[in-house]
Amino acid sequence: MNDQFLEIDGAQIPIEFRKSDRARRLLLRVDQRREVVVLTLPSRVSRREGLTFARGNSRWIAERLASLPPRIRFRRGARVPLLGEMHRLAHVPPGTSPRRGAAWVEDRVIHVTGEEAHFARRVQDFLRSTARREIVSRAERYAAQTEKELRAITLRDPATRWGSCSPRGDLSFSWRLILAPAFVLDYVVAHEVAHLSVFSHAPRFWALVGDLVDDAADAKAWLKAHGASLHRYGP
Repeated sequence: MNDQFLEIDGAQIPIEFRKSDRARRLLLRVDQRREVVVLTLPSRVSRREGLTFARGNSRWIAERLASLPPRIRFRRGARVPLLGEMHRLAHVPPGTSPRRGAAWVEDRVIHVTGEEAHFARRVQDFLRSTARREIVSRAERYAAQTEKELRAITLRDPATRWGSCSPRGDLSFSWRLILAPAFVLDYVVAHEVAHLSVFSHAPRFWALVGDLVDDAADAKAWLKAHGASLHRYGP
């Protein structure tokens, strides 16, 4: 809950406090999507102490905020990546579409039908549905290669993780991976499917990932360098 602000260079930056019984020290990060400072407090640390800590790191916070890539809203004419290839967003007014369906891709243009007031939501719906189709297809292929059975596959919008595998074998992915190049999406899906065979990050886990995809190192490097930019797209 953003009920506190941190003043940095005359700007009021929202700060969000989170209590954690497991945290051993104060943890400070910047939520790239919301441009909010998130401060995790160990159970015995007060908000006042946390705020003092955040103020002491105001230069770091300012630098992090200044380094964020530009925010790209889902507006007609905007350019967004689809599997790493830039596409222009185009609005198709109601009653003028020669096609059935809410959205389609043609010549690197994402055409979105309906009332303009719902344009951003429809763009996001299209990206999420495309992400699900691409992720499920890859997950099924990698699961067949490793002779594992898939359970639930969920798409979310986490702030810090691209994918996860629960102890039960349920897989979860960020829908924003559809914005990344195909080889990056391949790697993340292969990574989580490999956890169905090896739940840890032991050497045999990485060997299995290497069997599934050829460029895991390049994909990890891409996410480290450009992953933050994927969180800057949205309504």
